[in-house]
Amino acid sequence: MERMAAGRGHTGRTVSGRELTLLNEGRVELLGRIMSGSNATFLAELSCAGDSAWAIYKPEAGERPLADFDAGLYRRECAAYLLSEALDWGIVPPTVVRTDAPLGVGSLQWFIEGDLQEHYFTLYEDSPETHAALARMALFDYVANNTDRKSGHVLRGTDGRIWGIDHGLCFSAAFKLRTVIWDFAGDPIPEKLLGDISPLAVAVPAEVAALLQPAEVAALQRRVQRILREKVLPVDRTGMRYPWPLI
Repeated sequence: MERMAAGRGHTGRTVSGRELTLLNEGRVELLGRIMSGSNATFLAELSCAGDSAWAIYKPEAGERPLADFDAGLYRRECAAYLLSEALDWGIVPPTVVRTDAPLGVGSLQWFIEGDLQEHYFTLYEDSPETHAALARMALFDYVANNTDRKSGHVLRGTDGRIWGIDHGLCFSAAFKLRTVIWDFAGDPIPEKLLGDISPLAVAVPAEVAALLQPAEVAALQRRVQRILREKVLPVDRTGMRYPWPLI
C-alpha cells in the first residue's frame, strides 16, 4: 500500500560519532526539569572537548514505582534505541545508559529540535508525506510492545525526520500495546519491512536482550513470529488500546 511504502528508516542519515561521543563521554549539566512527565525527566547539556549539545536525562532515582514494570525504565529507553538501530529504521534518537550522571544511573537521549505544536495527530492529518514513517512506527511499537505511544511522543525534527520518544514502558512480556497510531490498522506490511524484522523471530540482538528479562525477549520473538504470519498491522478489536492522556 502506497502510504506504507518501504524504504530506509534512516533516510540516508546515520548516527554520528559526535552524538555518541557527547552522550557517552560528555560532562552532564542539568539545565532544568521537564514537568510534563510522571517520572523525573531533565534537560541536560553535554559538553566534551569544546563541543556541546542538549540531551534528555531520565534517572532511575526519579522513576515512580509501577505495579507492572520493574524499576529501571531507563534500560528500556536504551533497548528501544538499540532495537531501532538493529532494524536500521532510525526511529529512536541516540540513547545511552550513563552511570555517572548527576542523579545517578539513567538514560541520556539526544535532544530532538522541532516544532512542539506538531505531534502524531497533526502530522497524520496535515502531512500525508509522513504516513510511511508513521506506519513503520506502528510496526515498531507492536514489536516493542509499546504501552504508551501518546501523540506527543511522535516528533518531527527540523530536518523533517519523524522520531519516536519515551519508550520506558516497552517490552513487557504480557501484551500491553497502547498507542494512538491506529490509522493504519489492517494495512499490509511491505515485504521490505517484514524482511527487516524477520531475524528477530530467531534471535534478538544481544545488546537488546541484555537490557531485558528472558521472558520479555521470548515474548518479543513471539510477536514477530505472529506478525510475520499475518503480514498486516495489528487491529484493535477492543477499541481500548489507547494511552491516557492521548497527547
